[in-house]
Amino acid sequence: MSNIIIRNNPASLSIILNRPEAINSLTVEMIDCITSELKQALHNESVHFILIYAYGSKGFCAGGDIKKLYQASVSGDSNYIKEFYSKEYALDYLLHTYPKPVIVFAHGITMGGGMGIAAGATRVVVTEQTVMAMPEGRIGFFPDVGSTGWLFTKCKKGYPYYLALTGDTLYGAECVHVGLAHNQILSHIVSQCIAELERLQCSNDDVLSSINSILSFYSTPVQLSQGAKDEWIGQYFDTDKPVQCILQSLEQCATHHNLCNSVFTRIAERSPTSLVLTHLLLKVNKGKPLDEVFARELKAAIFMTQHHDYREGVRARLIDKDNKPEWQPSTIDDVDVDKLCEVIGA
Repeated sequence: MSNIIIRNNPASLSIILNRPEAINSLTVEMIDCITSELKQALHNESVHFILIYAYGSKGFCAGGDIKKLYQASVSGDSNYIKEFYSKEYALDYLLHTYPKPVIVFAHGITMGGGMGIAAGATRVVVTEQTVMAMPEGRIGFFPDVGSTGWLFTKCKKGYPYYLALTGDTLYGAECVHVGLAHNQILSHIVSQCIAELERLQCSNDDVLSSINSILSFYSTPVQLSQGAKDEWIGQYFDTDKPVQCILQSLEQCATHHNLCNSVFTRIAERSPTSLVLTHLLLKVNKGKPLDEVFARELKAAIFMTQHHDYREGVRARLIDKDNKPEWQPSTIDDVDVDKLCEVIGA
């Protein structure tokens, strides 16, 4: 059974992730297939828009195939690592620059590489069961797939640094509220919406209005009272100050604000090297063209997957699952910032 299923529709092409046993984690072969289909569809006049969704109840896409990347890191197979990230980022950039509408249904777990696919879409649809996050810092990596650039164009004030540094999880309607999705459709009617889009017959002139009409019909209104959290995130994370300063502010406010305490703990458990690298990438990539963002992240990805903290983070979180990674260096103050600036060309 293929990990990618392609369906030709009257006016569209459906690309369906079909690796549910691994929550549709991306392999090089899957990335190659999606990229090839998208490039072919560019020259197919009968394809007016693209649908991307996934089979399996757990999620749209949990990210890249971490265990295979880990094995490549341990064995010193830098060629595979470079091939994977080069192709993944090229696919993500293709989606961001794609001239035809792309609709992504991000039901369930959508993290890492799944976020990369969704971020480039014209419309992102979530359900009440959607779980979005960029938690790479927990395994000694960093939020990539262009996020250190596009988070600033999509999200509310403070959220880019907040989401990237904390790996905080967004559920359903929160994804729409923050700016990472456009519509929420209840999970039990998503298949009906997809089926109607796949049956849709339209021309290039009315394709977007036709898509939006269908999505609007099935969508549920998003009503969240998150003003206090938005204000708090804007206060503590809308800053280019170093990670140490952010942590110091959170530690000082922890005595009278439960959000500060929990977030301080979440950031403090991450790889110090990953945190500093994440912050540097956000600071340098803010407002930059996406091709520059991806080029800088590729350098960072190759560096981090050959770093001790990546191997240790994956071991502790996913292999042995003892949740006791021993980071090297163990503190943010000991991270060689100059070296990281050299790596990403900052």
